Amino acid sequence: MVNTEEISRSRRRFVIINGDDFGNSSGVNQAIIKAHEQGVLTSTSLMITGEAAQEAIALARTHPNLAVGLHLVLVCGRAVLPPDQIPHLVDSKGNFPDSALLAGLRYQFHPAAREELRREICAQLTKFRESALSLSHVDGHLHLHMHPVVLGILVELAQEFDIQVIRLPSEELGMTLKLDRRGLLNKLIWSGVFGRLRRYGEGLLTSQGISFAQRVYGLLQTGNMTEEYLLGLIPQIRADLVEIYSHPALVNIGEPLNDSLGAGEAELAALLSKQVQDVLIANGFELTNYVKASH
Repeated sequence: MVNTEEISRSRRRFVIINGDDFGNSSGVNQAIIKAHEQGVLTSTSLMITGEAAQEAIALARTHPNLAVGLHLVLVCGRAVLPPDQIPHLVDSKGNFPDSALLAGLRYQFHPAAREELRREICAQLTKFRESALSLSHVDGHLHLHMHPVVLGILVELAQEFDIQVIRLPSEELGMTLKLDRRGLLNKLIWSGVFGRLRRYGEGLLTSQGISFAQRVYGLLQTGNMTEEYLLGLIPQIRADLVEIYSHPALVNIGEPLNDSLGAGEAELAALLSKQVQDVLIANGFELTNYVKASH
């Protein structure tokens, strides 16, 4: 058992609760704002080319305590640059591939694609800057920002765009499996792949003075960051600077889903849960965001 009284006396602990896919749809936007106003959500990641990105930007401007980062889209989404400028990245309609594996191989082995990739990443950062929102952090759709080529480009652009924090997923496989063994094979593969990418990223970001959280939870349990899971997870966390992210959403007819049907609503319910709020407090966590945590 965790001695919560001892934790609270001995050290301060901070947790960032992030909602991904801000701007993907009005339903996602509504859920993120609701979780921020009524729940524990402190931070969000904006898809700058999402269907509802302008609505998301307007909402963010009226919620100054909601930290907003860039959710870099390089797969399963739309580019900023027109197709004729990045023909090796997107189709004729400006859409990236739906396969992260295909996209990752292309970025690794195709020189022309890598050059176009740099221009597109720069364009997404520029478009975010044009929103006049302060850039809290950078992460990526399906975590493609962890690809060594992509991460290298972000590091090169960090000074120009004031990138101070980049998400590096890091969670204990055994802890996750103890709570939920569904999707075992995927969890084993992702843990191995992203464990190696995390170690590479830690070295690169540390050498450049770019910050990252000690632990980031959400990858292995994607689509199932439910109240039950969070209530089991939080008491086991040992790190003192933690990000927990999920994909809250409300379903609006005609809008794209950012996960399987019902998943977004279940994850929203978790962020609104009084029990989740209570267990964070009981384990000595203070709610924060990357802007506050870096000061």
